Amino acid sequence: MRAKRIFLIGDFKDEKPQSVYVDERKLLKGFIRLGHDVQHFSYRNVMMQASPFAKKRWGKGRAKRKADKILVEQVRYYFPDIVVMTSLKHMDGPLVQAMRQAAPGAILLGRDGDPYPQTHPNRLEAGRYLDIVLMPNSGKFLEAFKNAGAKHCAFLPFAVDPDILYRHENPPAELISDVVFTGTAEHGGLPHEDDRYDILCRLRDYPRAKLFGCFGHPKTQGLDCFRALSASKIGLSINIANDVRLYHSDRFVHIPACGTFMLAKRVPGYELMFEDGIHCRYFDTVDEFFELVDWYLEHEDEREKIAQAGMQRAYEQFNCTKVAGHLVDLAMKGSYDAPWAETL
Repeated sequence: MRAKRIFLIGDFKDEKPQSVYVDERKLLKGFIRLGHDVQHFSYRNVMMQASPFAKKRWGKGRAKRKADKILVEQVRYYFPDIVVMTSLKHMDGPLVQAMRQAAPGAILLGRDGDPYPQTHPNRLEAGRYLDIVLMPNSGKFLEAFKNAGAKHCAFLPFAVDPDILYRHENPPAELISDVVFTGTAEHGGLPHEDDRYDILCRLRDYPRAKLFGCFGHPKTQGLDCFRALSASKIGLSINIANDVRLYHSDRFVHIPACGTFMLAKRVPGYELMFEDGIHCRYFDTVDEFFELVDWYLEHEDEREKIAQAGMQRAYEQFNCTKVAGHLVDLAMKGSYDAPWAETL
């Protein structure tokens, strides 16, 4: 297969420290390592530059129109083989149609990582005009795009970058913990299970537990996200919804990639990615989570054995080059080869 020209659209957060760990950066690195040429477009940053009033409600429309025009022009003159939208947040049907007219021979893919896409009509509209919609689940969230008229929908997991996800040496004391969680406790009125909130409430009082990004605790900045994960004995992975097949956040692959023992709320299909008792441990209830925490804190050898196996699995199966290759295969062949590959 000859090298492809890939136009990569995303929110690269160029103005923030977290730009070093966004998923767009991992895919960019993976595509380049596979030998492809990549032109990346940081949509939100361009929108902010296009209008000084982009943050104002009354200025968003003007900023978007300018950003759309700039984007379509760049797509037109790059002559891409593949256009990848890593977020559908700012996309809509007219913009996708304009890109297709600008690059009629390109395959257009869009990825949406947020739950409950039906609460974002513009994303469902964009999905109808894409060749492939990708999500980190193969359940009802992906089905929402299919039901809205998307042609081809596929599950694609989040990626890890072994160059920055590993056991970082000499972490500062404020990052060291027995149990760590990075993320919010609630999701702004979206439907959610109580287990996540209940576990985090109990962890607030748990000795040597660290919570970053919830209950008033600051978020980690830059690589401190991965330094905090690697400096903990146990990392918690739990979603806003845990009944959606293969649904996961990037925590689910980041924790084992950092060499940390992962306790994850069981989700249908997870065993295809990480095996229980070999690469991580799954729990079903709040009480079971805390029972497993206590047991594995007392049994370091077992904890370390599973953590090492989880890190190896993450590196082998979910590294950014491999996931980027799966995406290219989806674009060019309509499928990719992995135990968890599922399409609608």
